[in-house]
Amino acid sequence: MSYTDAFKSQMVKRMVGPSAVSAAALARQVGVSQPTLSQWLREANKLAAMTPPSEEKPVGPKKWTPEEKLRVLAEAHGLAGETLGALLRREGLHEGQLVEWRAAAAGALAQGTKEAPSGALTAGQRRRLAVSEKRVKELERELRRKEKALAEAAALLVLEKNFRRWAGTRRTWPTRTTQRTRRARNDACPR
Repeated sequence: MSYTDAFKSQMVKRMVGPSAVSAAALARQVGVSQPTLSQWLREANKLAAMTPPSEEKPVGPKKWTPEEKLRVLAEAHGLAGETLGALLRREGLHEGQLVEWRAAAAGALAQGTKEAPSGALTAGQRRRLAVSEKRVKELERELRRKEKALAEAAALLVLEKNFRRWAGTRRTWPTRTTQRTRRARNDACPR
């Protein structure tokens, strides 16, 4: 049986996307064999792979001008819940972007007043920062000095332990002995 191209494309659309139906399930629903539906899907995928992307589609994320950002911020002001969600979907935005834009706008407005923007430091803040950095360097230097002293003390303890072990024996460093040397020592020292 021959099917129209419109019918084929409708069946392919039902087999792809977020609410896709498997070819077997669709075959039971519409009465077309599953291999036929699978073949239509493969052909559609081949065609989609061969066709170049349209020029109208944006390649990356949209570049927003300051005027567009301000317009969206004005529209979003006072909105919440579903109405805000609808605006964000319509504009193709995420809520995080809107929050960033609000913060940037607030920083730009604060710059016009006597308040300093969040990125700039006052003279007093710079002084406190310099003093803090100096204190951190001093503390790091002291920490390195104490770590060296601790390592030296640990090495001395190990040496003392080895010396006491050596001094407690026949004043020779313990060596690996074999059965023959043990017998020779035992024969030399009568019991």
